Amino acid sequence: MSRFNFAESLIDPKSPDRRPRRAAYALPTLFTAGNLLLGFLAIMETFRGSMDFTLQVADAWKHFELAAIYIGISVFVDGLDGRIARMTNTVSDFGRELDSLADVISFGIAPGVLAFAWGVQFVDWSIIDPAMRVQLQRGTYFITFLFLLCGASRLARFNISENPIPKNPGRPDRKYFVGLPIPAAAGMVAAVVYALDSQPLRVWYFAVAWMALIGLLAFLMVCTWRYRSFKDFNLLSPRSFKSVITLGSFIYLLFNFSQPALLALGTTYVASGILVRIGGLIRRKSSSPAQRPETQVG
Repeated sequence: MSRFNFAESLIDPKSPDRRPRRAAYALPTLFTAGNLLLGFLAIMETFRGSMDFTLQVADAWKHFELAAIYIGISVFVDGLDGRIARMTNTVSDFGRELDSLADVISFGIAPGVLAFAWGVQFVDWSIIDPAMRVQLQRGTYFITFLFLLCGASRLARFNISENPIPKNPGRPDRKYFVGLPIPAAAGMVAAVVYALDSQPLRVWYFAVAWMALIGLLAFLMVCTWRYRSFKDFNLLSPRSFKSVITLGSFIYLLFNFSQPALLALGTTYVASGILVRIGGLIRRKSSSPAQRPETQVG
C-alpha cells in the first residue's frame, strides 16, 4: 500500500516545475492571520481587564485570563504555520515577513501590555518613598518596552541570519535557536499570569520581581545562547513507545492541571538555555589543564 504524501497532493499537475497549487499558499497564511487575530484579541482583553478593575467590576480578572489564554494559543498556532509551509513546500518571502509582523504584535506588544497591566498598574506604591516610587514606576515602563524592543530585534536577527551558530553549539544532529525565541518568552509571560489565577499584583516587591523576570526574558531573546528548536521533530514520522507515553502524559496534565503544567513547561524551556550555558562554562573551566611547573625525576 503506497504511503500518502501530503505535499505531493498539493502539486499543480499543470505546472512544469512542479510548483504547489496557488490555494496551497493560502494555508500557512491563514495560520499566520489566526496568530495575528489572537494577539489582537489578547490586547483588547487586557484593555478591558484594566478598565473593569479600575471601575471595580466583578470578575474583571477573567479578561486577563483570556488574554493569557489567547497568547498561549497563538504560540501553538505560530508553531504550525512554519511547519505547514515547509510540509507543503510553500515557503515564501511574503509569508516570512508577514509571520514576523504578526509575531511582533502577538508575542511583543500583547505580552508587554499584559505584563504591565497585570503586574504593575494596580500595585500600591504609596508605602514607598516618593523619590524611589518615581524611579520604580519609570523603570517598569522601560523594562516592558525593552521586552518589546528585544523581541523585535530577535525577529530581525532571525530573518537575516543564515545558519546561525550559537555561542555554545550543541549536537550536530539537532537544531537550535540562537537565543530564546520570542514565542517562548511570550508564552512564559502568559503562563505566569494564568498560573496565578490572573489576579493582578498588588504588592510592590512582587512587581519588582515580575519586572526582573521580564528583563531576564528580554536579555535571553537577544543573547547567543542555544535553545532547542524541535524543528527536527516530524509529526508524520512513526513515534517511539516512550514518546507516545510522554505525549499522552503531557496532554493529560494539560487538560487536568493546566496551570502548573504550562508554568512548568515554560520555566523548563526558559531555564534550559541558562543551565546549558552554565554547564558549558563549568566544563570549559574544568577541562583546561592546570598550569603547574614540571618536576624532574632522576
